[in-house]
Amino acid sequence: MNVLLILSDEHNREVAGCYGNPIVRTPNLDALAARGVVFESAYCNSPICVPSRASLATGDYVHRTGYWDSAAPYDGKVRSWHHRVREAGHEVVSIGKLHFRGADDDNGFSEVRHPIHVVDGVGDLHGLLRTDKRVREVARGLAAEAGRGRSSYTRFDTRVADATVRWIRERSRRNDHRPWVLFSSMLSPHYPLIAPKEFYDLYAGADLPRPQQYDKGDRPHHPVIAHYRATWNYDDFFDAERLAVGLKAYYGLCSFLDFQIGRILTALDESGFGDDTVVIYTSDHGESLGNRGLWGKSVMYEESSGVPLLISGPGVAPGKRCSTPVSLVDVYPTVVETVCGELDARERSLPGESLTTLAEEQPADRVVFSELHDDGSLTGEFMVRQGNWKLVHYVGHPAQLFDLAADPFEKNDLAGRSETSRVQGRLHDELRKIVDPDAINQRVFADQQARIEQLGGVEAILSREDFNFTPVPD
Repeated sequence: MNVLLILSDEHNREVAGCYGNPIVRTPNLDALAARGVVFESAYCNSPICVPSRASLATGDYVHRTGYWDSAAPYDGKVRSWHHRVREAGHEVVSIGKLHFRGADDDNGFSEVRHPIHVVDGVGDLHGLLRTDKRVREVARGLAAEAGRGRSSYTRFDTRVADATVRWIRERSRRNDHRPWVLFSSMLSPHYPLIAPKEFYDLYAGADLPRPQQYDKGDRPHHPVIAHYRATWNYDDFFDAERLAVGLKAYYGLCSFLDFQIGRILTALDESGFGDDTVVIYTSDHGESLGNRGLWGKSVMYEESSGVPLLISGPGVAPGKRCSTPVSLVDVYPTVVETVCGELDARERSLPGESLTTLAEEQPADRVVFSELHDDGSLTGEFMVRQGNWKLVHYVGHPAQLFDLAADPFEKNDLAGRSETSRVQGRLHDELRKIVDPDAINQRVFADQQARIEQLGGVEAILSREDFNFTPVPD
């Protein structure tokens, strides 16, 4: 069978109708969900673009590959599912954002259209200065620019959808019955918070829910979270009016994204591929959306580390919801098994499992994992989720523990309590089966310090132009 993998950027899974949001208009994603499986507890493996996309590509955790921050992009040296599908003799085509090192690397695709890679092949060098007490001044633009209009990002997404539709139609006219994989990757609803008028106006009169724990007295007091909030001080520039505008723009961008996805799915059905194509929709990470006074990603709360994940197609039971935790590393075996038939020995050693198998079996004790070693992160952050429980381990700082069944908004930190000590101990054991947090934290900081020195030191990095989001190439 074929695979159509649609990836968005920074989609908070709570802002989709199929995840229970009664306000946002996402009819195409909702229809896709109705035809397949909704994974209710899906996560990225690092809540920031570059390492998350490296995990998606390789099917592996970033502490095992070394692609662990925004200045260490995927370079094609670790085998990806793109390489695997191409080696099997199939077309594997990328259209849109990749956020890898660059086009000169063999990233495994047989064809690439409209790629976006990291800036200058090195990415966000300012992010290497993780522990410095400084403010990313570019953060002030998020609130100021929010509103109606078209941005380079929405124009790019229209171009990606156009190219994806065109490729599907071209492929349907060829006398070629080999399976294919098409990776269509868009930027929305990633900021800038500028939504086209027709989509922004869907929410012009809407009373959107206020972010959780938004009042300063209600915000969690944790040194690692406080350091991130101080580094990326987005919320300092939001007043009540700007907050309302920003939320409407984000909702508008989700509806704009849904519209582009609808165009792609219509082309798939009209081409005759609908009956033999598995469709996967997900995002590289979430968006804090003002919750706890945070914007962007780079924290382990559900709105940042959680992602939407839908799968539909032959062999997938329609109208099903799966509560078993899954993550983006599960995409690798899903694609390879769908197109190539079976995994090889190396692939069976990777941490992921086929999403179709997980949806059918729904193992109750499955553990998923995420980690963060990027800008604004004072120390290594490691998250494990098992059942209803979620542990966030911060090297050198207090842990957080949440019962997501009783406390889905993570307002009540249960770490360090006698009544939850057994749960916390069990999850720490599960974490250490995956990684040695102290050793990896030390290794990452040593690697980042070496790169800082190679680049000429802190002042040399600070002299480089800073940016809030990767620009779209002409």
